[in-house]
Amino acid sequence: MTPPEAPVTGNTPEVTRGPPAVFACPMTLTKRADFLRAARAKRQATKGLILQARKRASGEASPDLIRVGYTCSKKVGNAVKRNRAKRRLRAIARELLCAKGQPGWDYVLIGRAGATVDRPYIDLVGDLAYALKVIHGKRK
Repeated sequence: MTPPEAPVTGNTPEVTRGPPAVFACPMTLTKRADFLRAARAKRQATKGLILQARKRASGEASPDLIRVGYTCSKKVGNAVKRNRAKRRLRAIARELLCAKGQPGWDYVLIGRAGATVDRPYIDLVGDLAYALKVIHGKRK
Protein backbone atom coordinates (compact mmCIF):
# COMPACT_ATOMS: atom_id res chain seq x y z
CA MET A 1 0.00 0.00 0.00
CA THR A 2 1.41 3.37 -0.94
CA PRO A 3 0.86 6.49 1.16
CA PRO A 4 -1.40 9.22 -0.21
CA GLU A 5 0.24 12.03 -2.10
CA ALA A 6 0.51 15.46 -0.50
CA PRO A 7 -1.77 18.07 -2.04
CA VAL A 8 0.08 20.44 -4.35
CA THR A 9 -1.07 23.31 -6.50
CA GLY A 10 -0.18 23.80 -10.11
CA ASN A 11 -0.66 21.74 -13.21
CA THR A 12 2.82 21.17 -14.59
CA PRO A 13 4.13 17.59 -14.32
CA GLU A 14 7.03 18.67 -12.07
CA VAL A 15 4.68 20.33 -9.60
CA THR A 16 1.94 17.72 -9.53
CA ARG A 17 4.29 14.93 -8.44
CA GLY A 18 4.78 15.80 -4.80
CA PRO A 19 6.22 13.91 -1.88
CA PRO A 20 4.06 11.40 -0.04
CA ALA A 21 1.86 12.96 2.62
CA VAL A 22 3.04 10.34 5.12
CA PHE A 23 6.83 10.26 5.40
CA ALA A 24 8.81 8.62 8.15
CA CYS A 25 12.53 9.24 8.16
CA PRO A 26 13.69 6.24 10.20
CA MET A 27 13.14 2.67 9.02
CA THR A 28 11.70 0.27 11.58
CA LEU A 29 13.66 -2.62 13.08
CA THR A 30 11.68 -5.84 12.77
CA LYS A 31 14.07 -8.73 13.38
CA ARG A 32 14.82 -9.97 16.89
CA ALA A 33 18.52 -10.27 16.02
CA ASP A 34 18.70 -6.51 15.38
CA PHE A 35 17.17 -5.82 18.81
CA LEU A 36 19.65 -8.21 20.46
CA ARG A 37 22.63 -6.57 18.75
CA ALA A 38 21.40 -3.16 19.92
CA ALA A 39 21.02 -4.51 23.46
CA ARG A 40 24.75 -5.33 23.53
CA ALA A 41 25.74 -1.84 22.35
CA LYS A 42 25.68 1.64 23.90
CA ARG A 43 22.75 2.64 26.10
CA GLN A 44 21.56 5.75 27.87
CA ALA A 45 18.74 5.86 30.40
CA THR A 46 16.68 8.98 31.08
CA LYS A 47 13.59 9.56 33.19
CA GLY A 48 11.18 8.88 30.36
CA LEU A 49 12.91 6.25 28.21
CA ILE A 50 15.97 4.12 27.62
CA LEU A 51 17.90 4.50 24.36
CA GLN A 52 20.07 1.72 22.98
CA ALA A 53 22.16 2.57 19.93
CA ARG A 54 24.78 0.91 17.80
CA LYS A 55 26.66 1.68 14.63
CA ARG A 56 25.92 -0.97 12.02
CA ALA A 57 28.67 -2.96 10.33
CA SER A 58 29.38 -2.08 6.72
CA GLY A 59 27.64 -5.10 5.17
CA GLU A 60 24.42 -5.14 7.24
CA ALA A 61 22.08 -2.57 5.71
CA SER A 62 22.29 0.59 3.66
CA PRO A 63 24.79 2.91 5.39
CA ASP A 64 22.62 5.98 4.78
CA LEU A 65 19.57 4.61 6.66
CA ILE A 66 18.57 5.32 10.23
CA ARG A 67 16.74 2.34 11.72
CA VAL A 68 14.70 2.43 14.92
CA GLY A 69 12.82 -0.09 17.03
CA TYR A 70 10.40 0.32 19.94
CA THR A 71 9.70 -1.93 22.88
CA CYS A 72 7.72 -1.82 26.11
CA SER A 73 7.60 -4.67 28.59
CA LYS A 74 4.62 -5.66 30.70
CA LYS A 75 6.12 -3.58 33.51
CA VAL A 76 4.86 -0.51 31.65
CA GLY A 77 1.28 -1.68 32.15
CA ASN A 78 -1.53 -3.40 30.31
CA ALA A 79 -1.79 -3.51 26.52
CA VAL A 80 -3.45 -0.10 26.34
CA LYS A 81 -0.62 1.59 28.27
CA ARG A 82 2.08 -0.27 26.33
CA ASN A 83 0.54 0.79 23.01
CA ARG A 84 0.21 4.38 24.21
CA ALA A 85 3.86 4.38 25.31
CA LYS A 86 5.00 3.02 21.93
CA ARG A 87 2.92 5.63 20.07
CA ARG A 88 4.59 8.36 22.11
CA LEU A 89 8.04 6.87 21.43
CA ARG A 90 7.29 6.74 17.69
CA ALA A 91 6.19 10.37 17.74
CA ILE A 92 9.36 11.65 19.41
CA ALA A 93 11.51 9.45 17.17
CA ARG A 94 9.86 10.94 14.06
CA GLU A 95 10.46 14.39 15.46
CA LEU A 96 14.12 14.01 16.46
CA LEU A 97 15.84 11.11 14.72
CA CYS A 98 15.63 12.63 11.25
CA ALA A 99 17.48 15.70 12.50
CA LYS A 100 19.74 14.39 15.26
CA GLY A 101 20.14 10.70 14.45
CA GLN A 102 23.17 9.58 12.48
CA PRO A 103 22.94 7.51 9.29
CA GLY A 104 24.24 3.99 9.66
CA TRP A 105 22.98 3.63 13.24
CA ASP A 106 20.29 1.45 14.81
CA TYR A 107 18.30 2.88 17.72
CA VAL A 108 15.98 1.05 20.11
CA LEU A 109 13.68 3.13 22.32
CA ILE A 110 12.44 1.35 25.42
CA GLY A 111 9.47 2.59 27.41
CA ARG A 112 9.82 2.95 31.17
CA ALA A 113 7.23 1.93 33.72
CA GLY A 114 5.28 4.86 35.12
CA ALA A 115 7.20 7.42 33.07
CA THR A 116 6.79 7.09 29.31
CA VAL A 117 3.00 7.30 29.42
CA ASP A 118 2.72 9.95 32.16
CA ARG A 119 5.69 12.21 31.37
CA PRO A 120 4.89 15.44 29.48
CA TYR A 121 5.61 15.17 25.77
CA ILE A 122 8.12 18.04 25.72
CA ASP A 123 10.09 16.34 28.49
CA LEU A 124 10.18 13.10 26.49
CA VAL A 125 11.55 15.02 23.51
CA GLY A 126 14.22 16.51 25.77
CA ASP A 127 15.05 13.07 27.16
CA LEU A 128 15.64 11.65 23.69
CA ALA A 129 17.69 14.68 22.63
CA TYR A 130 19.88 14.33 25.72
CA ALA A 131 20.30 10.58 25.21
CA LEU A 132 21.35 11.11 21.57
CA LYS A 133 23.94 13.69 22.64
CA VAL A 134 25.42 11.31 25.19
CA ILE A 135 25.43 8.31 22.82
CA HIS A 136 27.18 10.26 20.08
CA GLY A 137 29.70 11.82 22.47
CA LYS A 138 28.44 15.40 22.40
CA ARG A 139 27.92 15.75 26.15
CA LYS A 140 28.20 19.31 27.48
